[in-house]
Amino acid sequence: MESIKKRNVIIIGAAGRDFHNFNTFYRDNPAYNVVAFTAAQIPDIAGRKYPAGLAGSLYPKGIPIHPEDELEALIEKLDADECVFSYSDVPYAYVMGLGAKVNAAGADFMMMGHKNTTLKSTKPVISVCAIRTGCGKSQTSRRIIEVLMKHGLKVIAVRHPMPYGDLEAQKVQRFASVEDLAKHKCTIEEMEEYEPHVMRGNVIYAGVDYEAILRAAENDPSGCDVILWDGGNNDFSFYKPDLMLTVVDPHRPGHELSYYPGEVTLRVADVVVINKIDSADFENIQTVRKNIELVNPKATVIDAASCLTVDKAELIKGKRVLVIEDGPTLTHGEMKIGAGFVAAQRFGAAEIVDPRPFVVGKLAETFKTYPNIGKILPAMGYGDQQIKDLSKTIERADCDTVVIATPIDLQRVIKISKPCVKIGYDLHEIGHPDLEDVLGEFVKNMISSQ
Repeated sequence: MESIKKRNVIIIGAAGRDFHNFNTFYRDNPAYNVVAFTAAQIPDIAGRKYPAGLAGSLYPKGIPIHPEDELEALIEKLDADECVFSYSDVPYAYVMGLGAKVNAAGADFMMMGHKNTTLKSTKPVISVCAIRTGCGKSQTSRRIIEVLMKHGLKVIAVRHPMPYGDLEAQKVQRFASVEDLAKHKCTIEEMEEYEPHVMRGNVIYAGVDYEAILRAAENDPSGCDVILWDGGNNDFSFYKPDLMLTVVDPHRPGHELSYYPGEVTLRVADVVVINKIDSADFENIQTVRKNIELVNPKATVIDAASCLTVDKAELIKGKRVLVIEDGPTLTHGEMKIGAGFVAAQRFGAAEIVDPRPFVVGKLAETFKTYPNIGKILPAMGYGDQQIKDLSKTIERADCDTVVIATPIDLQRVIKISKPCVKIGYDLHEIGHPDLEDVLGEFVKNMISSQ
């Protein structure tokens, strides 16, 4: 019999879900030949290779990573039969526009579900996802860990991938201290996700190969009772959850039904957390409630506030302030305000200084790519040059005070000569049901099943 021709595949990604889809479905699958990855959203990913050491025996030379804007030419050049969309936090119009380009070039357009990509753990798994970047997943994860620790449980967190460096070296990363952040040469974006966990004494894993990461987390030397999936962007969980939470954001009403794959996370959630109720308009909160009821009426809904802490409020009142927020939340997350902006207004800043006249280098490029960021400075730090440009921009800015609302202590990473105010934010449930109620039931069921 004539052998069946392998299907040539291009995986369209952003150095996260794309690698996971490859590892779980394509890596050892003889029916497919992955001819390329493409990269978007994250700078300096294209031009590299997914290394042979991670790609498996079918790919002894590794797999090249190209810029996404070369996709149509790559389909023709590499005779691609199908293109698999594998990144997150994008509007439906963008996804289908890309699908139209792929179809017009002659290839099939595909999106993978959780059946072929979700890994099963030997431990109970709680997954925290969201409908957009910047909804408050990390603060929700921290609150969940806090509650589970009260029950005497050891929680190991696993973070959605952010492999921006040496991919082979980043296959499995374990973070148990601030020193581990330097050991693994973390970018600002990585530190923003890992540092809040380790500062509270929790262990968190991340990397590239999430099967290997899961097995390491299950057998962590400090012990493990529960795996907590701390999701990224609005992707759905890499691990099969025993309890699935999705965080929604009433500052972006309607996005829960118009962004991919955020709507997926909403539809499969056991619990939906409506965050930021303290700073959102009532009409927007009601819009979100109606949309939850529309697509997932069986979900338990928890109301929550993102409560701010300010270390030196006197440095804000009457001052001209430069506000710095988490980078991805402002860029592909499309948020116009964040905790720093809210704090500046709430504590009486005379003016929120527009950073755009002062940006340099790669930060200037960021504002060109995302022109709607507005009067907030994103803490971009995917590489050394971005960190240098961020530092120079802050020093150039004509302001009295720098308001820092990044999840990490930015002053530990870069030297800032101006007076600084650090903004923190934590999840606080409003009324009942709350996370104590939901997790108490989870723990009871977990114990009874053992």
